[in-house]
Amino acid sequence: MNFKPTPIQNATFENIDFLIKRDDLIHPDFSGNKARKFAWFLKEELRGVKKVISYGSSQSNAMYSLSVLAKMRGWEFEYYVDHISSFLKRNPHGNYLFALKNGMKIFEKPYPKNISQDTILIHEGGRQKEAAYGIEILAREILEQSRKEPFDVFLPSGTGTTALFLQKYLPFRVYTTACVGSESYLKDQFRLLESDQTLFPTVLNSKKRYRFGKLYSEFFKIWIKLKQQTGIEFDLLYDPKGWLTLLENIDKFENRILYIHQGGIIGNISMIKRYERKMNEYN
Repeated sequence: MNFKPTPIQNATFENIDFLIKRDDLIHPDFSGNKARKFAWFLKEELRGVKKVISYGSSQSNAMYSLSVLAKMRGWEFEYYVDHISSFLKRNPHGNYLFALKNGMKIFEKPYPKNISQDTILIHEGGRQKEAAYGIEILAREILEQSRKEPFDVFLPSGTGTTALFLQKYLPFRVYTTACVGSESYLKDQFRLLESDQTLFPTVLNSKKRYRFGKLYSEFFKIWIKLKQQTGIEFDLLYDPKGWLTLLENIDKFENRILYIHQGGIIGNISMIKRYERKMNEYN
């Protein structure tokens, strides 16, 4: 499968002009950067492969995208989590529900360390060297669309895989912020894929420390503002931290800012339900 280049859109947020790389539009069944990370597994013939296994959270965007990949390739898909909430078990929804519909088998235990030759292990969030293939294609798209204008590229990070490989393949400075852990955690994730620290993207920090997956009123409020002011729906898990950090560090940017919209919109189904239960603010 060959993905068509995604557009770059002009947008104004909080009276600041931005460019948005609409990778959320790349494919209806793949979530933005996951389509980039898993492109290699769609391209390669991979004879003899019968199963793919992975691990992470029970509402992971990567989990859903892997369930689509496995269905397309005719592979079994096993996914391992620490815990599935009783509410989610009683009320399947979001990425969890759609992945189950695609044939995912999910287990509440550690993933197996010893796997057979007919099985592929994909690390949490797609953090592995094969991701470089699709992200290099993304970098080429950005270069072609930039028309030689220098950009400062920004995107929020989980494992940081996309930001790391973008910095490797782009002549522009790539900025990111850690959403899952601290800056130290994020740099440890970089080191798992790249030993040369001069190739690392620049990590920006928010003024306030946030715990990944926890609900914050400022996250929900900026998510609503983004939709109102730009007309674009962003991810409700990573993008609020990304945009808050971006605005707090706006003075550090020297060129036009290109924000990478990495998709993940299906995950909003479960996130909105969580905010509804806690805050009752969503109409």
